[in-house]
Amino acid sequence: MEWKNIYRGILMGASDTIPGVSGGTIAVLLGIYDRLIAAINGIFSREWKKHLSFLIPLGIGVVIAIFSLAKLIKFLFDNYPIPTNFFFLGLILGILPHLFQQADARRKFKWKHIVLLIIGTGIVASIGFLQEAEEAVIQDFTLKTYLLLFFSGFIASAAMILPGISGAFLLLVMGAYYTVIAAISDLQLDIIIVVGFGILFGILSMSKIINFFLTNYHTGTFAMIIGLVIGSVFAIFPGWPTEMTIVGFSVATFAIGLFVAYVLGKVEYKE
Repeated sequence: MEWKNIYRGILMGASDTIPGVSGGTIAVLLGIYDRLIAAINGIFSREWKKHLSFLIPLGIGVVIAIFSLAKLIKFLFDNYPIPTNFFFLGLILGILPHLFQQADARRKFKWKHIVLLIIGTGIVASIGFLQEAEEAVIQDFTLKTYLLLFFSGFIASAAMILPGISGAFLLLVMGAYYTVIAAISDLQLDIIIVVGFGILFGILSMSKIINFFLTNYHTGTFAMIIGLVIGSVFAIFPGWPTEMTIVGFSVATFAIGLFVAYVLGKVEYKE
């Protein structure tokens, strides 16, 4: 078992509870995105034991984060949204040089890869213009409601493993985010199970598509992925703060994000 993946899973799980931040982005920042996609696709292969030894600790970390950090993350975004967003801006901007290095962009990127990067950036940046649904928690549950929750989990999970596209934000758009967060906080098992199955099917389906492109068009796919990550900067940018206290906090959290990115670069992107 790759127990080191527990802390990686915690980072991914915490990010997946945040509207605007993607677990897929964190996987890219950690340098494990290719392996994550390959492992999900390899569960039913002859090497399933090797892939499970990678995925199980990662899954443990994700579950720990979702059930233990969801309230903390929500508290930070409810009370300190701008400094919290600036932390993630620092994290993403700080790790981008490592991503370009990993893709060997100087040698491999041609004009078509630059176009793909720009397209990826535009896709995620434009998501910020989507209209969020009402914040009310669903109270009356029917078959139609459970189907909505399953479909929401399916769509959100597909986004969760796409860098830059926030599954939590898509849950907001579909009107299911606060219902899911409330279910996790109150341990409403029926909702958790229905959404969980949607997430499982979504991850298995989308990972096959991503794996195909990574295997057959690796450089182009990585150019698109880097574009998606860059686009997430525009998606989560909260605007410039006006109060000097918030400015100070935001500068500090941005610097912390850059420092964390530097440490991750040293640890995760070793030659």
